[in-house]
Amino acid sequence: MLAMRGQSRREFLGSVTALTGLRAESATASLPPNFIILFADDLGYGDLGCYGSPMIRTPNLDRMAEEGMRFTSFYAAASVCTPSRVGLLTGRYAVRAGLPNNTGPDTVGGLPLSEILLPQVLKSRGYCSMIIGKWHLGFQPKEYLPTSRGFDAWFGLPYSNDMIPPWVKTRRPLHLYRDAEPIEELTDQSQLTPRYTEEALRFIRSSRDRPFFLYLAYSMPHLPLSAPAQWLGRSRGGLYGDVIELLDWSVGQILRTLKEEGLDARTMVLFTSDNGPWHNLPARMLAKGVEPWHTGSKGPLRGAKGTTYEGGFRVPCIVRWPEVVKPRQVCFEMASALDLFPTLVRAAGATMPHDRVYDGVDLMPLLRDGKASPRTRFYYFLGKTLEAVREGPWKYRFARDRTESGASPERPVPELFHLEWDPCELYNLYDRRREQAERLAALMKQFAQEVGAELAA
Repeated sequence: MLAMRGQSRREFLGSVTALTGLRAESATASLPPNFIILFADDLGYGDLGCYGSPMIRTPNLDRMAEEGMRFTSFYAAASVCTPSRVGLLTGRYAVRAGLPNNTGPDTVGGLPLSEILLPQVLKSRGYCSMIIGKWHLGFQPKEYLPTSRGFDAWFGLPYSNDMIPPWVKTRRPLHLYRDAEPIEELTDQSQLTPRYTEEALRFIRSSRDRPFFLYLAYSMPHLPLSAPAQWLGRSRGGLYGDVIELLDWSVGQILRTLKEEGLDARTMVLFTSDNGPWHNLPARMLAKGVEPWHTGSKGPLRGAKGTTYEGGFRVPCIVRWPEVVKPRQVCFEMASALDLFPTLVRAAGATMPHDRVYDGVDLMPLLRDGKASPRTRFYYFLGKTLEAVREGPWKYRFARDRTESGASPERPVPELFHLEWDPCELYNLYDRRREQAERLAALMKQFAQEVGAELAA
């Protein structure tokens, strides 16, 4: 009929294609939203353009921030790799979930099999889930692998990319896995980010007709750094900058594919990091070309990975979700990776398990409506030790100084910071606000007893 009214064959076919596309969009409009979590490794608070980096160009992440919400007080669940991932995927502090320390290449076991992971809950709403990249929650026996914990597919590494000689004493080669099987010994890490990206694009395209959850846990910028030859020397930030700009390219590829597949409007994309930069790296890491300056920037913050100062826990977080999260928002409210479990579960229309205590809170009222964050308190753990608590702007910390050889024998000095006046934790107000500090210390003691944690002494 359209062609009979003088329309060309090309125009007619274009109209039919458009109508077909509208039907496809209509068919998927009633589906639950898609979720993509992009999880960098050891990325610092000051490593992105939109967080103030003067040397590293991140146009795709900057555009994500412009089109969504950028958090300034977002906290990783821990300041080291494994417990941070525990918190993200369970919504529980790692000490409560039973895995407060890192696993390694010779570890048997991992995250207790009784723990419920995010993809397991999303299955009740018909989600397909894939993890790409670093797992680090146990890999032997196979019951601990991600494909036994709710993920339908996996392509990546079982733990950190440095857990091979000369950096770690082990005889186990670093293997790249496909689902539950090692498929190759990884001797060249320079192609990891492009390979992860290719897998992500393939998963998005193949899952366009059903709700999906993609957890892309990049292996970089964890040491040792590497990137494809054509990316080297591009950034004024040196090798570290090259690696971050490659991550930004990866984000751009994912965002472009979502638009091409008509999935943009109903997909939440979140980018964050597992902890801050590894500024206090041990001497064992300075081998095979690794240099101390191959780590990122904590911006104005104090401390680094493996500490309970802000530089270890406070990380970038950007959320983009067209038609749900309004653009050009900078959020000063407190939030954490712990909150992603309940937030995604409820956004998917699923039900939270009722047989355990959760430490995460639902951020949807904040994301969707701009309401105050329901998170008013955050606890800072290092292993089994509870070292600090933040409530509102106040942070109380009681922790021993640490070096590569372990905790200092000196008794800890109590510290109290106002993180709005002093985000750099330069000025200890303990002597001026003793009553405030003692109240927070009592909260720490009570929570340590609840979760079976230790306190510094």
